[in-house]
Amino acid sequence: MARGRKRTPGEPAGKPDRPPSVSPLSLHRISFYLRCLKTLEDEGVQRISSQELARRFHLSAPQIRKDLAQLGEFGIRGVGYETSHLRQHLSSLLGLDRLHRMIIVGMGNLGSALARYFGFNSGAFLVVAGVDRDPGKVGLRVGDFTIRHTREVADVVRESGAEIGVLAVPADVAQEAHDELAAAGIRGVINFSPSRIRPAPGVQLKDVDLRIHLEELAYFLETRRRSAPESDGAAG
Repeated sequence: MARGRKRTPGEPAGKPDRPPSVSPLSLHRISFYLRCLKTLEDEGVQRISSQELARRFHLSAPQIRKDLAQLGEFGIRGVGYETSHLRQHLSSLLGLDRLHRMIIVGMGNLGSALARYFGFNSGAFLVVAGVDRDPGKVGLRVGDFTIRHTREVADVVRESGAEIGVLAVPADVAQEAHDELAAAGIRGVINFSPSRIRPAPGVQLKDVDLRIHLEELAYFLETRRRSAPESDGAAG
């Protein structure tokens, strides 16, 4: 049997037939590693150790090595990781080497802002469609698409090739909107509505509730306030 090209030291193996199982917390860290590696590439850094990566970006070197060990063979002991090869491999693992088209349901203030958000329209992601049930919004131009009515969502998904749905609707219609996206063939939904909804079979659902994070911050601020020494008041 003929042998393939020998990999250079530190170069990861080719894209596996099936991605390894990775926990959500590990995926969160891997996404951050990608941002770090992109910064290093822009700076012309060709190789970096886990210790230096941790120092530069306030991370944990043992955690970096543990996360990357789940994904394949990376780096050389005492030498480090090849920045570009590692970034390319992690991008491929996360499916960021192809375009993911998105449709937004609910083109109010939040939906319109998300449609223009750079993070939703750069790299592997692109908002290609938006729908709303408000006749006053239908027909308006946002970015590169024209808002269509929600009742056309199945046609819009088919015509645009969208595979990710973004819910930016009120809580009372979130479940209905999610189910319509699922029926139209959407298999990944990010939910910005203030409602917990039931995911349809075969649909990956991610909830984003910014108020929860604000309430967590409020708790920590309140805890600090209550534990702070009381003021002595005016001197007696």
